[in-house]
Amino acid sequence: MSRDIGELVSSLLRLWLLLCLWVCPGCAEVRAPPEKIAIIGAGIGGTSAAYYLRQKFGKDVKIDLFERGEVGGRLATLPVLGKEYESGGSVIHPLNLHMKRFVKDLGLSTVQSSGGLTGISNGKTLVFEESSWFIINIIKLIWQYGFQSLRLHMWVEDVLDKFMRIYRYQSHDYAFSSVESLLHSLGGDDFLGLLNRTLLETLQKAGFSEKFLNEIVAPVMWVNYGQSTDLSGFVGAVSLTGTDSGLWAVEGGNKLVCSGLLQASKGNLISGSVMYIEEKTRTKEKGNPTEMYEVVYQTGAETRSDFYDIILVATPLNQKMSNITFLNFDPPIEEFHQHYKQIVTTFIKGKLNSTTFSSRALDNFDLSTILITDNSDLFINSIGIVASVREDNNPQPSTDEAYVWKTFSKETLTKEQILKLFLSSDYTVKRKWLAYPFYKPPEKCPSIILHDRLYYLNGIECAASAMEMSAIAAHNAALLAYHRWNGHTDMIDQEDLYEKLKTEL
Repeated sequence: MSRDIGELVSSLLRLWLLLCLWVCPGCAEVRAPPEKIAIIGAGIGGTSAAYYLRQKFGKDVKIDLFERGEVGGRLATLPVLGKEYESGGSVIHPLNLHMKRFVKDLGLSTVQSSGGLTGISNGKTLVFEESSWFIINIIKLIWQYGFQSLRLHMWVEDVLDKFMRIYRYQSHDYAFSSVESLLHSLGGDDFLGLLNRTLLETLQKAGFSEKFLNEIVAPVMWVNYGQSTDLSGFVGAVSLTGTDSGLWAVEGGNKLVCSGLLQASKGNLISGSVMYIEEKTRTKEKGNPTEMYEVVYQTGAETRSDFYDIILVATPLNQKMSNITFLNFDPPIEEFHQHYKQIVTTFIKGKLNSTTFSSRALDNFDLSTILITDNSDLFINSIGIVASVREDNNPQPSTDEAYVWKTFSKETLTKEQILKLFLSSDYTVKRKWLAYPFYKPPEKCPSIILHDRLYYLNGIECAASAMEMSAIAAHNAALLAYHRWNGHTDMIDQEDLYEKLKTEL
């Protein structure tokens, strides 16, 4: 009897499947995942892309990551007297949800960013000096600038509130085919307009004074992006979030997120430099001829090549940073000439010469960070006491009262310049690097879709360069690649997405 019932159930299931196929013949057709995906660059963008691609395409796809330098890219540390210090991206905002998730998933620990008091110098005197008493700072700001600091905080909060919508979109698997469409989805024409107007124009129009912009806003731009308020309103807002409280970093160095994501994604690291990419027709073991991408790369003294179904470029398409040639594409892939700014990070252990920044003597100078105004004739963008990647926010001086200071400058500091900055110094180490784009609005961001299955992550840096921006771009590119591979056009560039999700929930 039970056997008859089992046969009946089996027959009904077969009938149901046949009816499904008859009613919706395409429903049962699920495209097989790609066999091989290449990611060029193993910084935060490339490794987080591998992490998200693994989640979307499953365990069987092979993911190769090409990196000619160290895993982590521009997230790097430098050794100073036996300790490591962040020389690249240093701090993470408490609302950077991708970075928070990575740290949690990877089981990493965090440290609070270095505390201490900040002063702003014009090269002759301190135009503003922070107090350890919150109420005193409020009184000083109101006395010198009225309520402009409060208004600026509200402006940044408004931009941040709109930007936070991206996490909701990505949690529902929506993707965007361009940086502009992504930004437009967050706040419409006005939000996208932040990309096309300078921060100076934006804040002047909002009624902020020249004195406030020069003495408070510009110094923040110099320390974070190496230029003044002539950058775009959007990157300016991103920079100003760096003045919020609760900033943190990864214990042991932010680059540990990259190596952790690489391991979690089960990606295969190839230490080599990609020379060119070419589309070619290949016949796989099973199936008809198909278009694939050949990646030719150099590892050591050898030149090798391999074929891939999908490629994500996660390194700036700049000849000094990744000299990749795209061969025989029809139509040709446009060449990008993103200009990246050179920044020199210098660590100096020594006793600061406080008279370089004000008339105050060292024994009455308790600032740990000094930012520089626009009209200064100083040769640095900023200087501050830093803790090593293993220390929390209270770095201690050595027995001779010397701290480790970190400076940003456009050029390598000369001995004479270091002597001007310090009463005494006994150790110096520097790193010269191309840190972020030079911002000159209106900005036109490079395409995300370079070719049918060839994607570019770093175009988002034209909007703003930051760890979290790279992670957002990586998640978006992974979703975009997945939906385009499977023909999910309804998940790409949805109009009125914010209103649609409000209605659904």
